[in-house]
Amino acid sequence: MEHTDLIAEYRRFLKRRNYSKHTVKNYVNILDHFMSWLKIPIEQVTSKEADAYMDHLLRRRKKPKTINCHFSCIHAFYDHLIEDEGMPIGNPIRKNYRLRLPRPLPKHLRDEQIATLFRKINDVRDRAIFMVMLRCGLRVEEVARLTVSAIEYRSRQLYIFNGKGGKGRVVYLSEDAKSALEQYMHKRRWSKEKRVFLVQKGLQRGKPISVRGIQKRIEYYAQSTGMPVSCHQLRHTMATQLLNADAELVTIQDLLGHSRITTTQCYCRISNPKVQRDYYEAINIVLERTQPIRNNDSLTNVSSVAPDNNRWRN
Repeated sequence: MEHTDLIAEYRRFLKRRNYSKHTVKNYVNILDHFMSWLKIPIEQVTSKEADAYMDHLLRRRKKPKTINCHFSCIHAFYDHLIEDEGMPIGNPIRKNYRLRLPRPLPKHLRDEQIATLFRKINDVRDRAIFMVMLRCGLRVEEVARLTVSAIEYRSRQLYIFNGKGGKGRVVYLSEDAKSALEQYMHKRRWSKEKRVFLVQKGLQRGKPISVRGIQKRIEYYAQSTGMPVSCHQLRHTMATQLLNADAELVTIQDLLGHSRITTTQCYCRISNPKVQRDYYEAINIVLERTQPIRNNDSLTNVSSVAPDNNRWRN
């Protein structure tokens, strides 16, 4: 079977498995790139070609996360050929064949930066968009796809349908986020569009705002304030603020829609109130015990608070 036919069949397979359009498109693009690089039939590919492809991507200065995505996709594709298509071949991509990724701390905004940012946001729609991001921890795609029917004002809830990975969840509206959303919805009450946030100017006026449209707005405010702000930073900020306020990690996981608790645990590297409390409680005890040693020059005073170690001497 030709390479193009195999990829077309794999595309149909992914669609039957209910993968999102974005994921299907991304997987197909990766496989197209891999196939165009290959000089041999796919059934002849070995770990030698896999290493060479890794070197090819590195030479093109692809980021480690992008390279790992390529190899994860190719590994899954070969698994499909073996298990679903019955091709008598081995998988040339070893499981967990990936580059080690850096683990930068999630970037969040400090309280004074949040205040500075929202002082600049006077537009009712933009204020509602970014307040919902900040208080509910939504991804930019989830904000762009938010529908009017997903808002429950009385219970102060938002229903997120088809979040990342096709997962839905419920998040909650703080008082200021609810107020910002109500003000915007009152302004756009003339529209019957199902999506909440709409374009306000130009030829696309009244149409749902795109992900890129939202990102451009935050870029505008970032430039206005002189702060490096992004949509995802608002999500990071909510998680960090909740952790600082002693919210349970599993609660933050549910609100952010993380599949694994290990993803949420990255915020503990920024701030963990329990670790902070334990440290200060313990270090205060240490300081109390060592205070006489630090403040008294007399060896007599030191020996009075230090353990008797004479019995260990020869």
